Amino acid sequence: MSDCLFCKIIAGDIPADKIYEDDDMVAFRDIAPQAPQHILIVPRKHIINLSDLSEAEDALIGKMMRTAAKIAADNGIGDGYRTIINNGAPAGQEVFHLHMHILGGAPLGPLVSK
Repeated sequence: MSDCLFCKIIAGDIPADKIYEDDDMVAFRDIAPQAPQHILIVPRKHIINLSDLSEAEDALIGKMMRTAAKIAADNGIGDGYRTIINNGAPAGQEVFHLHMHILGGAPLGPLVSK
């Protein structure tokens, strides 16, 4: 999509601190980190969110999870990190291109206060 921020990063039109790339996905550091380590994994294929995944993307989402573990280990947070995928604006999704957050590098509190 021509107006998608993440598609532009993937294409190299917008610079990013990329730390991983393969034929299926790109990972880069978040420009507004919410933890000492905040990395995004973005599939090259433009998929809006989890609700738009089809069975054809089952292998892709599995590969994203395995890649998250490798990236966490490679960045020194393999012993404690959180993965998050927001689905839709009510859940906090701001860029409507499926992406996974990897957060770590410090103790992480509960996601929702009681």
